Amino acid sequence: MLRWLDKLPLTWLALLAGWLAVAPLFPEPHLVEKLRMLSQGTLVRPLDIFDLLMHAVPLLVLVAKLWRMARLRKKP
Repeated sequence: MLRWLDKLPLTWLALLAGWLAVAPLFPEPHLVEKLRMLSQGTLVRPLDIFDLLMHAVPLLVLVAKLWRMARLRKKP
């Protein structure tokens, strides 16, 4: 079921996740801003929710890929 995750190149996924995590640098990364809005309860506009997803999903996919790689290495 998660074989598509195995096919993603780790280098490109890490670059994409890193770039979207810090974009734009000034005045602050969108991911930081949207997570702050989420914690304060002010993340209500659909555009802000989409923006949070756009910046967070590559990081979540990268974490899932790394977790899967580590898990597959442990199997005998």
